[in-house]
Amino acid sequence: MTHHPLIIVGAGPIGLAAAAHAQSRGLPTVVLESGATAGAAVRQWGHVRLFSAWGELVDPVAATLLSDRGWSTPAPTSYPTGEDWARDYLAPLADALAATAEVEVRFGHRVTAVTRQGRDRMVDAGRAATPFELRVATSSGTQRLLASTVIDASGTWGGPSPLGADGLPAYGEAEHAEQVTYGIPDFTSPETAARFGGRHVAVAGTGASAQNVLVGLTQLAERVPGTRVSWLVRRGETTDAFGGGDNDQLEARGALGKAAQAAVAAGPVTSVTGFRTAELTDDPDHPGMLRVVGVDGSVVAGVDEVVVVTGFRPDLDWLSEVRLDLDPVLSAPRQLAPLIDPNVHSCGTVYPHGAAELAQPEPGLYLAGMKSYGRAPSFLALTGFEQTRSIVAAIAGDHEAAARVELTLPETGVCGGSGLFDGAPAEADGGCCGAPSEELITIGSRAQA
Repeated sequence: MTHHPLIIVGAGPIGLAAAAHAQSRGLPTVVLESGATAGAAVRQWGHVRLFSAWGELVDPVAATLLSDRGWSTPAPTSYPTGEDWARDYLAPLADALAATAEVEVRFGHRVTAVTRQGRDRMVDAGRAATPFELRVATSSGTQRLLASTVIDASGTWGGPSPLGADGLPAYGEAEHAEQVTYGIPDFTSPETAARFGGRHVAVAGTGASAQNVLVGLTQLAERVPGTRVSWLVRRGETTDAFGGGDNDQLEARGALGKAAQAAVAAGPVTSVTGFRTAELTDDPDHPGMLRVVGVDGSVVAGVDEVVVVTGFRPDLDWLSEVRLDLDPVLSAPRQLAPLIDPNVHSCGTVYPHGAAELAQPEPGLYLAGMKSYGRAPSFLALTGFEQTRSIVAAIAGDHEAAARVELTLPETGVCGGSGLFDGAPAEADGGCCGAPSEELITIGSRAQA
């Protein structure tokens, strides 16, 4: 097995951090990235400003490698956009790694399957001593690569959760795809402004991405009169939807929550609570527009555009022939899930974790980064950097370093309880994430926004 490299899937911030740690330990490594550049997924939301500062977005070992090549660390207290992060850190890091003797970075390489060479997941005999075999789609056809160990840092960006409240696409969601957007649009773009400006936009979701969308649409409404928003919230209230505000130790994240709250309070936003989407249909009273229909038959009518920011989920299909032990709720490694479950950790507290929690029953296979969180939200780059340090130490046989996991994260101020159903209120005092009360419009059995 020693003559086969470590293969890392994904050249994003966590995959490249893993490669930097592997390089520092002299491990032959191949990084496979489906996109054309480092941080290809990050570039797709490049217009969004992160709420982590530069000082929390650079892996220490990666910084050392870059510094040896004359790279200057960005101002640690400034906040980059996704494009800044990819251009000023991830791309130089990929170049620096590729210039070493230990690491090869291959772009345009999409992993479509991983297994044990000559063994499906039913076979026990000789399994741990048999290399992994990865099937990789490239512009020149399918390649077969062998690996001693595999770190899956492919993230979840390619798997946005659908609009439907039951976890499936809402009826009509695919048929009306031209009027549905997943993720945070760039409202400063003239094309995007023309699409959403002066329109009735339904926004589904309550996390940081939804907050970004609400703020962006409110700013657009100041430039383009007639822009209005129906914010579709599954819970019966939104008092815990804006995070911890001034109590959030990530200052930019707290500011985002406060700005979103102000948008709802004074902007063109109508909060539609207790709404769980079942269907998108054409609106017979408004040609070219949509009706968003709730599970209980409630209706938000006359909708021009729908923005879905309901989170992401991991792609596990290409891991179907290796042995996984994943939590049935989060699709995260079973040992990690209790540490990150938003139903348990009301303020997003994450305990230190590393190789021991991320390893799978398949020896030599690790999930890292956002992929390791499954459907859980609130992943921070700091978490991923510590994950990869521990994982690579374990791969290198330095079990003492692998077990010495230390991680102190800033308080998120984001309340959990994603399992709360329609109308189930938060604690009266809001816990540590309490936010001022606000006036809400809660729909009945049938209403128009």
